[in-house]
Amino acid sequence: MKITLAGSSHWHAEIHLDAARFYGTEIAGIWDEDPGQAQAFAAHHDLPFIQDFKEILSSPPDVILLMGHPSMVPARARAIIAARIPLILEKPAASHTRELMALRDLARQYQAFVAVPLPNRFGPAVAGLERLRRQGRAGPVAHCQFRLVNGPPQRYIADGVAWVLDPAVGGGGALRNLGIHGVDAALSLATGKLGLKSVSIANRIHPGPVEDHALLVLEDEAGALFIVEAGYTFASMRPGGDFEWRIVSANATLIDHGDHVICATLDDAAIVDLPVELPATRYRLFMRDTLDRLARKAPPPVSIEDYVAAMSLIDAAYQKAGP
Repeated sequence: MKITLAGSSHWHAEIHLDAARFYGTEIAGIWDEDPGQAQAFAAHHDLPFIQDFKEILSSPPDVILLMGHPSMVPARARAIIAARIPLILEKPAASHTRELMALRDLARQYQAFVAVPLPNRFGPAVAGLERLRRQGRAGPVAHCQFRLVNGPPQRYIADGVAWVLDPAVGGGGALRNLGIHGVDAALSLATGKLGLKSVSIANRIHPGPVEDHALLVLEDEAGALFIVEAGYTFASMRPGGDFEWRIVSANATLIDHGDHVICATLDDAAIVDLPVELPATRYRLFMRDTLDRLARKAPPPVSIEDYVAAMSLIDAAYQKAGP
């Protein structure tokens, strides 16, 4: 299977390249809005360089992974969907949810394959819960906490993507950029509709146009509670930051700190370590599952419908928090 990486200046480009290569996927080419950047990226990794985006559409690979500036991505995504080429759509794919809704509607019209990288769906805590469910041992979800707090916002300036810190472009701060992973996790585990019980969005440490910390408390129709915390307040630029995926059900507690994962089960009084999958390498699991589903003509594991649902809930959180 062949994949083209379109948008090599995105800060996740290296992670996606690693994921594709890890499973032996052929890289058909590298493209970016900045030809110089794409040419340098391609040369560094000994990959074909694509000068013109039209070349990708005229000689399409099996799938295109599209990344880039939110002002440019929607038009590129529309062209890919209209050309009936399977698409992996990296975030942020638009500055506003209404633009994503338009892409979702176009994807529905063309019955397009549009996957979105939300790789914590493949983390060991989630996988452990699914195993227990298949065994009939999980029980109802009671409460969960999803925390993703990285280092200071200057990391994005250092990465050459300062626009992430412009709310008119990125659509918000830590909640939009990082919290979407936790919001998606809550949506994927919830029973029925999720309601916002409380919202706190502020600049705790770093003054600027976007928030550096956000905390949401949500409740589903079955009474399960979900806490989502996102921030730029970890006191280090170290990758990974402060990470925790905690899932509590009637019979199980699963806690994932990225480099250490445990599962406690009530029915057998066991507490065991689960195999670790670092957050950065979960993109490999996402890529494997996505390409497998594409080959089987199955729906994507995380779709543009899921992306829109998470973005809409984040919109509601910003609105509830007020100016």
